[in-house]
Amino acid sequence: MKHLQSLLMIQLIAISVGFAQTSSFLTAADLAFLEGMTKDVLEASRIYPDQFISKEFGANKTGATLIRPGGRNAYPSFWIRDYAMSLETGLIPKKEQLHMLMLTASTQCDQAWVTKRGSLVPFGAIADHVRIDDSKPIYFPGTYSYEGQGTPEFGTLPPYCDQFYFVHMAYYYVKHTGDYKILLKEVNGFRLIDRLKTSFHVPPSDVTNHIVYATDAMRGVDFGFRDAQAITGNLSFPSILKYRAATELSEMLQLIKSGESKKYQQIASKIKETLPGLFLDERGMLLASTGKSKQADVWATALAVYMGLLEGENLNKASSVLANACKSGTLSYRGNIRHILTTDDYNEKTAWEVSLSAKNTYQNGAYWGTPTGWVCFAINKVDPQSAMTLANEYIEDLKTNDYRKGGNFGAPYECFNKETYTQNPIYLTTVACPLVAFRKMIK
Repeated sequence: MKHLQSLLMIQLIAISVGFAQTSSFLTAADLAFLEGMTKDVLEASRIYPDQFISKEFGANKTGATLIRPGGRNAYPSFWIRDYAMSLETGLIPKKEQLHMLMLTASTQCDQAWVTKRGSLVPFGAIADHVRIDDSKPIYFPGTYSYEGQGTPEFGTLPPYCDQFYFVHMAYYYVKHTGDYKILLKEVNGFRLIDRLKTSFHVPPSDVTNHIVYATDAMRGVDFGFRDAQAITGNLSFPSILKYRAATELSEMLQLIKSGESKKYQQIASKIKETLPGLFLDERGMLLASTGKSKQADVWATALAVYMGLLEGENLNKASSVLANACKSGTLSYRGNIRHILTTDDYNEKTAWEVSLSAKNTYQNGAYWGTPTGWVCFAINKVDPQSAMTLANEYIEDLKTNDYRKGGNFGAPYECFNKETYTQNPIYLTTVACPLVAFRKMIK
């Protein structure tokens, strides 16, 4: 009898330990490591008032602290999307948030104009990035020059994602400070809430289903983390961001007792209803688009699961294809994620159909940490063990190549490949986005 009791106790302990490993996802020590690294990278990314960056870029004359995409010499300007994607870490104080929110609002385009290179800056457009020395908005990727911006290879319209990240910046500030009256504050003659609504409607969208799109003649980058690719037709990634922005706008409009709240909730519902039928392939992956670069998109698929746009069988299929790709080695390397599975490359010369980057470099086949948390979240729906393995590989790579060791160490990198290529050390979203997702999974 005692022998049977002992066996039963051992089985119960084994089940309990297994459950604890699955439900905790990351050990407390690993989560603490990631939180500590994120804090340090965030600090390395700050540009304090009057802090001198370089002879070329000058000092921060915007009046308060800015957060750039990373430390050292990477991207010495204020990038709206990178900052907005890092907000949910909870590590950015109210004062800093307010400054960057108001700077973004004040640099919103209040008069449509055409650049010298022939690109259009629409009324209501949000900057891709803002210069630190003179606060001039640069609406297009690929340059720091106000006069020289808007070359066609980066689109003839500003990137679509920043309009929706502007909404997210305001929403996060309001929700975490309780200061909803900021929405009624005027910035250059327009209330902040009106600026948010205008921004939301800038990216070209189908009037019936609200899906964002681009054409060959008039194209904006769908998402700044692939601004070196040409993607046209209906676009999944910015439509996912638009879905979230619509729900956030609806909630903010409720706070100020506006009757428009329901309108934006209906937009969100229509996008959620439309997205699977328009973009899902037979495996369950979301395509990036319906035109050029109509390819299965790892980042969009994972983000759609993460933000709750896929449900039921669609969710299971999407999560399963990512889990299977993770196990087969076509998805990740050292815990970092490709935009496209290696089996889905357009051809032997390029991952994306149209790219300014060489294959297996930058956004055209290199591996990124930014989406690792979204991918883990999706895989965890169907295969917790594979999700845990992927997360542990990601953490292990950060520990091995931790920039705080000095010398040639640089993790978190923006991206890298399986050879010797690395892009930009001490990159903020590489740790900030996974941290936010991992916390969400552990709750």
